[in-house]
Amino acid sequence: MSTGMLLAIVIPVAVVVVLIAAALALFLRHRALRRRFGPEYERTVDGADSRLAAERELSAREKRHDKLDIKPLPDRLRERYSRDWDHVQHEFVDRPEDAVHDADHLVTSLMQDRGYPTESYDQQLKDLSVEHGRTLEHYRAAHEIDTLSASHKATTEQLRGAMVHYRALFDELLSDGGQTRHAPA
Repeated sequence: MSTGMLLAIVIPVAVVVVLIAAALALFLRHRALRRRFGPEYERTVDGADSRLAAERELSAREKRHDKLDIKPLPDRLRERYSRDWDHVQHEFVDRPEDAVHDADHLVTSLMQDRGYPTESYDQQLKDLSVEHGRTLEHYRAAHEIDTLSASHKATTEQLRGAMVHYRALFDELLSDGGQTRHAPA
């Protein structure tokens, strides 16, 4: 067999192998992102120009998140937050709008003490999505109702729902969300 004929066989086979490897890598990346971000994956894909752009955005979120120093709370702080939440829940009976607003502040404070930046709501969503994608919709719904309540447009039932939504994220953050990742050394 001549060198030319051998190259005519080997080069196309090598190209096919490289294409299969690239397709497999993309599939595995897609599956890993979908598993990690949960419902937030589809939300990001729906809001992006393409699946590839959405996956780049999610990967960028992971990289930013990996640089954060997310840490578990010391027991004394965890207990204080639990007491503060109980106080906010009791406040709901007499002052539901204030209680929802206080719940928002309490969740933000908890995020900050865990190591999440809290400079803007949109960035909070992105940072939380990496480890808390499954409860992030609760946070969005609660925040939307809190915004309504600021102009006294939320019903008592909506305010009650906001407390339930805030509680879902609060509990997950308080319990470390099932995992704690630290910034690389």
